[in-house]
Amino acid sequence: MNIVSTTPGGFHETDAVIIGAGPVGLFQVFELGLLEIKAHVIDSLAAVGGQCVELYPDKPIYDIPAIPSCTGQELTDGLLKQIEPFGPTFHLGQEVTVVQKREDGRFDVETSLGTKFITKTIFIAAGVGSFQPRTMKTEGIEAFEGSQVFYRVKDPAQFEGKNIVVCGGGDSALDWALNFVGKAESVVLLHRREDFRAAPASVAKMKQLCEDYEMQLIIGQVSGIETKDDKLSELRVTGADGVTRRVPLDMLLVFYGLSPKLGPIAEWGLDIERKQLKVVSTEKFETNVPGIFAVGDINTYPGKKKLILSGFHEAALAAFGAAPYIFPDKKIHMQYTTTSPKLHKVLGVESPVFD
Repeated sequence: MNIVSTTPGGFHETDAVIIGAGPVGLFQVFELGLLEIKAHVIDSLAAVGGQCVELYPDKPIYDIPAIPSCTGQELTDGLLKQIEPFGPTFHLGQEVTVVQKREDGRFDVETSLGTKFITKTIFIAAGVGSFQPRTMKTEGIEAFEGSQVFYRVKDPAQFEGKNIVVCGGGDSALDWALNFVGKAESVVLLHRREDFRAAPASVAKMKQLCEDYEMQLIIGQVSGIETKDDKLSELRVTGADGVTRRVPLDMLLVFYGLSPKLGPIAEWGLDIERKQLKVVSTEKFETNVPGIFAVGDINTYPGKKKLILSGFHEAALAAFGAAPYIFPDKKIHMQYTTTSPKLHKVLGVESPVFD
């Protein structure tokens, strides 16, 4: 799909603004499109796909219905293909800074690049909000960020044949450490304690590979660095026994988790609970501000499960919940894409002929 975007700083009057271009935000475009509601999509990242693509583009996902396995990038590509008939407009690389209710019930929305909107509804699909990887607080390490020190993997090929140290004890650290075994020259997993937050199967596989001398596990904390010829050459690692050892490396991958920040969202008068947006009910996933909906990982309600699947369900109901704001005099009927000629027309497909 060719991403339709506009020059920052313009003005747009629309029925719906979606904040967040991750999988749930993209599917929100689809569900709105079926109801003939056109949407503009805003994301602070420079590309669509959200956290799925930004942090784990090659990591397999196994719980999307009817798709046994796909990567974050493949899921994003499929969703973009699915929403092609609805021609959404994307505004990337800019953050929503202002949301204000107008006297006529609509909203004024403005971004960090000066793009302005008047919209009848807003859908917040911002994942964990504006997120940044937690960085390593070791003196001098920042000089090597982007050359030898990385907080995400965008190009796995650049690590092949290298001596790699992976820091962390969660799924990301284990997944990438296991991924590079057999591809990198050597893999060392460095974690501050014996307990791991990763999936038990991944931990068991890692320990087996260590027993087979195919990778190494070191328990300790980075206490300093060594350089040679203006390059990072070694980590100083202090163990629980107080002994400091030197670990040589070419590349350092750090996975200490994300630091989620709601940013300007926290100033829009929405009910917030533990950095998540509370929804009034699970009938339409509307927030305490009428006309503003929250879908995906950004929202919270009793029984909430942070799954892409759950976000898709929420997007469908939110679209129906928003329709009365956009079509106040129109009764919205539930229709099925399998049998509805109207939806076939909206989707640009031919209606099947049944004998």
